[in-house]
Amino acid sequence: MESNATEDLMLSQGMDLSRVLVVVFSMVASELSSVQTRPIDFVCDSEARRVMNKVKDLQEEMKVCGAVDALPSSIQLQCVGIHKPTWERKSVHEWRAEILLSLGTLAQDVRSARTLSQPGCRLNLLERLERSINNYLHVVRLLHIEQGEQVVPQTERCLGQPSKDLGLVLKNFGRLLTGKLEWLIAEMAKGC
Repeated sequence: MESNATEDLMLSQGMDLSRVLVVVFSMVASELSSVQTRPIDFVCDSEARRVMNKVKDLQEEMKVCGAVDALPSSIQLQCVGIHKPTWERKSVHEWRAEILLSLGTLAQDVRSARTLSQPGCRLNLLERLERSINNYLHVVRLLHIEQGEQVVPQTERCLGQPSKDLGLVLKNFGRLLTGKLEWLIAEMAKGC
């Protein structure tokens, strides 16, 4: 009798463990799906870009968390507006360099805010945001631009305002993705 009870307990714990593992693997897979996006998929498949964009998910999670708007350190908002005549005078290489600089600065500032955050919802959001930014950095670095890699002349650096408002940071990141990055992708997609 005792061996049957022990076996039943072990089986039920194993079943609980397998359920937990399925949930954990599902969470990991959902985060990694965007990492697996190849640069050509990113350029030629708008659905791949939509799946990779986690801004709306992060904004929804922020609402659920409640009261996590205030960050422990400021994050430099990126200049996301496009002055069409000025932007069109730049080369695709300059567009890419500007986007990489914006993403790199944002990643560094988010990392700083994350290291100052206490465990909890805000820390989780910042970790996911940092991972998302790093995924974009990785893909944009790997984008092949025709006519070979060229040295990009230094352009004037546009600095936005610093902000401790996570909601504003997420909105600004989303505008960078749907603005400047989409312009770059639209130009590169001509070769798809």
